[in-house]
Amino acid sequence: MNEIFERLNKSKFRSSFHLNNKMKDYTRIKGLDEIKKHAYDFVNSRLKNKQKNDGKQTPMKQVHPVFIAQHATATCCRGCMYKWYHISEEKELSEKEIDYFVSIIMKWIENEIK
Repeated sequence: MNEIFERLNKSKFRSSFHLNNKMKDYTRIKGLDEIKKHAYDFVNSRLKNKQKNDGKQTPMKQVHPVFIAQHATATCCRGCMYKWYHISEEKELSEKEIDYFVSIIMKWIENEIK
């Protein structure tokens, strides 16, 4: 996982994402376990299979910490996941892959709230 974070940090676009204070407070209030549930929900509903609106299904505004984390970690759409993780856009994500992407999202969030 360290390798992907090193690569993401070198990207001007990916490294430009950060949680604002409101999102950090929201994360602390809800707790990491609840945020992780949200991450699983979003990945399963928006990324497990390619969507018709791929590339537009993850808001970029500060509406939820998981959405911001997804953009920061290139787990926002299947196109980005293909580019950064080499997983075919047409392949249904396995449970193991979903677990991996959620762990990346959560690691990024944990680093942001420290």
